[in-house]
Amino acid sequence: MHPVPRRRVQPAPRPAAAQPLRRSRPETVPVRLAVSRGPRLARIGVWAALAAGPLALATAFVVPRGTPAQAVPVTRAAGAPRLVANAAGTAAVFVDLWLRADAAVPDSPVAAAVRAMAPAADLPRRSRADAAAPGAVRVVPVQSTSTPGGWTVVVAALGDTARTASPSTGQAPERTSDTVAVARYFAVSGTGGQNGGPVAISGSPAEVSAPGTAPAPASPYTRPVSAGDALGTTVGEFLRTYLAGGQASALERYLSPGVKLSAPAAASYARVDVEEVTADTDQAAFKAVPGDGARARVRVRVSGEDRWGSRWPLVYRLEMTTRAGRWEISSLDAGTASSTPSASAQGGGQ
Repeated sequence: MHPVPRRRVQPAPRPAAAQPLRRSRPETVPVRLAVSRGPRLARIGVWAALAAGPLALATAFVVPRGTPAQAVPVTRAAGAPRLVANAAGTAAVFVDLWLRADAAVPDSPVAAAVRAMAPAADLPRRSRADAAAPGAVRVVPVQSTSTPGGWTVVVAALGDTARTASPSTGQAPERTSDTVAVARYFAVSGTGGQNGGPVAISGSPAEVSAPGTAPAPASPYTRPVSAGDALGTTVGEFLRTYLAGGQASALERYLSPGVKLSAPAAASYARVDVEEVTADTDQAAFKAVPGDGARARVRVRVSGEDRWGSRWPLVYRLEMTTRAGRWEISSLDAGTASSTPSASAQGGGQ
């Protein structure tokens, strides 16, 4: 007998759940919201700052200090001005201060200025009769020489240095006129000043004699010119107009074409007398005016009287040129005129 196969019994299907007609509550869906991290980052920064404080302090003690940074030198442009020390000017200022200083008042501003310029200089000590500072003094450097160790400048101190003397009678001091010095000369020695370096004064000045003068050269003005001649008349009229403060238009009639000249602003002479006229050529002394283009150099001595009655001896040197039958001024005192006449003007305008 053959065995009978078993039949697989399938489970009975479950009945489907009945769907409700409506839901009791709405279905919710989870949504991922963006969370702000600002507060969290702020807390992290605060804790990092608190932790960095002790760490930075410890690092400052542990790490060795390096050399301080040096400023980078500023390069000077090629066309920038360069300061150059002036030994002559420094010596003049030093003598001016030294003459006003007094060793009896070492703390005065003048004494401090002298010591700043020359620490080794000794100050003059004034007598009781001459305790007052000197009057107006003008210092001018007149000579400069180079020495193996530096330089020496001779300075002239110009001014009234008359001293007061107290008579034995006990009266008020009076000024004596026999001690007036018109000019005093002081030699100041120092070092430096080369290649724009600073100047150093060695010490107190030394009073010396006036520098020597060269002999005067022979004068080329050897031909006398009469004041009534054509040249003398032109020169006299021109200088009277010039010293009276005449306008430029009043001076043009005496000038060569192209020459411009202005009268001195402070000149106001009430009277001008021509004392002497001399020339360097014979044709300047002719009564008749030479042909156009003739030239002559003349020296004129005049005496000018100002508004207060004082008379001043003055000397002028002029260059004269002939044009159109008269003499004209083409130059005054070797370049006083603001422009020189052209070649055509010097040649008479031809």
